[in-house]
Amino acid sequence: MSEQEIFDKITALLADKFEVEQSSLTRGTSFTKDLDGDSIDYVEFVLELEEEFGAEIPDEDAEKIATVGDAVDYIKNNQK
Repeated sequence: MSEQEIFDKITALLADKFEVEQSSLTRGTSFTKDLDGDSIDYVEFVLELEEEFGAEIPDEDAEKIATVGDAVDYIKNNQK
């Protein structure tokens, strides 16, 4: 899966979850600062990432994912 495909899937998930326009999301969009996500939102998002991409994201790795770009890079680097 290409980086752009990963980005598109992640931004679609976030747009749906946070009710924002997908086109407004960038690699630099922060889950907490830009989307006002709380810890519950974040855990749910990580679970959605795992389901969407068939990945298991350990807690210590999940803690490092703060932006859309971080999520894209993590999925890209950990694809099966």
